[in-house]
Amino acid sequence: MMTNRDDHTVAADLATEAGALLLAVREREGFGDPGALRAKGDRAAHEFLMEALARLRPDDSVLSEEATREERLDPRRLSADRVWIVDPLDGTREFSEEGRADWAVHVALWERGRLAAGAVALPAQGRTLTTAEPPKLPAAPEGRFRIAVSRTRPPEFVRRLADHVGADLVPIGSAGAKISAVLTGEVEAYVHAGGQYEWDSAAPVAVALAAGAHASRIDGTPPVYNQADPSLPDILVSLPDLARSLLAGIRDLHR
Repeated sequence: MMTNRDDHTVAADLATEAGALLLAVREREGFGDPGALRAKGDRAAHEFLMEALARLRPDDSVLSEEATREERLDPRRLSADRVWIVDPLDGTREFSEEGRADWAVHVALWERGRLAAGAVALPAQGRTLTTAEPPKLPAAPEGRFRIAVSRTRPPEFVRRLADHVGADLVPIGSAGAKISAVLTGEVEAYVHAGGQYEWDSAAPVAVALAAGAHASRIDGTPPVYNQADPSLPDILVSLPDLARSLLAGIRDLHR
């Protein structure tokens, strides 16, 4: 049984509502105890999303970053036609730092082998990017461009790639904020090869693909979700005109 809201709307509404909840937690708790703030935010957003999906899409499976090990290993998820992949709070470090807006909420639907819907809420930026109304991609610049990287641990591989292809590095917090930055024109690419999980990229990749951006593994193959092992160690998202040179640069560095 489903409600009348379509999947794109469900993803957008739930990501936005979870984001509003997280802003309220931030306001109520303050920043004096970052660890407690992260834990309370994660738990509140997770419980909200799980309850809402159980109510709105009771027949679907869910894979959440905050799920228990037993929930992640549930074999019913692997055979399900429809699996919601959610990250209730992407960028816990940034969430717990006053003044930072580069954290997100991810809600995506993986249906029969494809990303069918998704939304990335950027609550502190006051916006939600969604497959319902994908953002219009900016034009690729002439000459040098920008690659989003981790603000705390930018991988040496991406530094070398930037030198190779003629790009500048821009530190940004969460994975969702980085991919969103590609779609909104703050950077032109995001390359990550330092280890992630499915919930880190499913929703932003869904929006990126709907917008016409390039999204793949760093070997050029499409990312595949709802696997028994939810680790997804690398991802490349870029404006479409830059994908060929980035993939060629990655191949050159791996020779």
